Amino acid sequence: MKKIEFSKKAKKEFNTIVGRYPEKRAAMLPTLHLAEKEFGCISPEVEVYVGELLTVPAVKVREVVTFYTMFAQQPRGKYHFQICRGISCDLLGCTKIRDYLTEKLTLEVGATSPDSKFTLSEVECLGACETAPMMQVNEDYYGKLSQKSVDKIFRKLK
Repeated sequence: MKKIEFSKKAKKEFNTIVGRYPEKRAAMLPTLHLAEKEFGCISPEVEVYVGELLTVPAVKVREVVTFYTMFAQQPRGKYHFQICRGISCDLLGCTKIRDYLTEKLTLEVGATSPDSKFTLSEVECLGACETAPMMQVNEDYYGKLSQKSVDKIFRKLK
């Protein structure tokens, strides 16, 4: 099996990141973001590699990866739909939106479409309670969701 390694560009970025911190291990989160961007997800092999780079045991990297839902442990689709299920979103109908998306995408929560175009996830809170129910698609937030607004989002993505 080929050992994974950052590209030259990513290595340069990693060195810049590490230079901002008094200890290498303090650069865990930005290094994981870089690794996810570079490799597509944080696999067990990536966890070992990041551990080596930061001189921490791979299990410490694993603890961080499994704590934060923002890190993909498996490849995600081109469009990652994250449905907020926080209390405000729950009270204002996130379940209906989730059900509509599972139907529209023909995906269960936690799955990626066979063509790798869509991934559907539920997250605890996206911190935009004033726009509940809401979701995030990749880096964009969408709030006050309805079936009509979800359809509009899909048209925008195509």
